[in-house]
Amino acid sequence: MPAGPEPERTTYIVGVFEKPHWRTVLTTKDKAEAEALEQAMAQDDVKARIEEITPKPKRAVGFE
Repeated sequence: MPAGPEPERTTYIVGVFEKPHWRTVLTTKDKAEAEALEQAMAQDDVKARIEEITPKPKRAVGFE
């Protein structure tokens, strides 16, 4: 029996602030990896943030 499509997962984007813009340094599906990088950046006094992107579930298209 074929498996259905893999469920969508949250993507984590780690960015650092380099005046005058934010720059992406990592894009991952692993939350722990994103948090570890953000924490490492903070220890080096670099302004960092994590942005979470969660895809919306796809609606089934039906016939009426």
